[in-house]
Amino acid sequence: MKYRRRSSSPWKLTAVAGAALAFMCLPAVLAVAGVNDVPSSQRSRAAIARQVPALTETLAEEGLTLGAPVYLRLTKEPAVMTAYVRNADGVYEAFRSWPVCSFSGKLGPKQAEGDLQAPEGFYAVAPGQMNPSSSFHLSFDLGYPNAFDRAQGRTGSYLMVHGDCVSIGCYAMTDEAIEEIWTLMEAAFAQGQTSVPVHIFPFPMTAANLQKHAGDPNAPFWRTLAPAWQAFEDTSEVPAVRVADGAYQLGGAQ
Repeated sequence: MKYRRRSSSPWKLTAVAGAALAFMCLPAVLAVAGVNDVPSSQRSRAAIARQVPALTETLAEEGLTLGAPVYLRLTKEPAVMTAYVRNADGVYEAFRSWPVCSFSGKLGPKQAEGDLQAPEGFYAVAPGQMNPSSSFHLSFDLGYPNAFDRAQGRTGSYLMVHGDCVSIGCYAMTDEAIEEIWTLMEAAFAQGQTSVPVHIFPFPMTAANLQKHAGDPNAPFWRTLAPAWQAFEDTSEVPAVRVADGAYQLGGAQ
């Protein structure tokens, strides 16, 4: 998908040295440098070095910048993850989509530890949830169960997005895809984004799809996800989702 070029000031990164330079050039970020440090390994540094040049160039062609805030949106059907990057006008543009290699279970949220079901809902990934030494190349923890999941009595742990293209309750990407996603996220953290929202839906939350699945036992839950999907479609701003009285509620834009 192509967009009109708006601005270009690529964030240069060469493994760890580039991240350090970014902090030196942005005094306002120094206060959160410790908070926003992403764990690293030789593997993650090599991945960043591989991915930065092409990502920087491709983003610039779209009028976007490596290091700008990132939003990830995933659907199970079709099994696709899309990265949106905030442009100079403060709205998010679709940058790149990757097929999800594999995920466990079927449409519907994760309910319990060991059910082999991949979660659905609204999650946020902070730097400390990034795992550069994963058994599945690179990974990040979605933060399941979130406040909504806990209110529903749902259980489980270490629900990840990772590489290696195999899944047991997680979302598996190709190694190249997880490297690109990792690099986008780490650059955004280095520039001050404190967490990356990851919104997971069973399918695009259109009226037609909701009607198609109206008889599913999960339909009431899915209807609670639909407002956030529609808010982003209408505004290209990531909606802030909160949990109140055990239910998801929109609380403006992030």
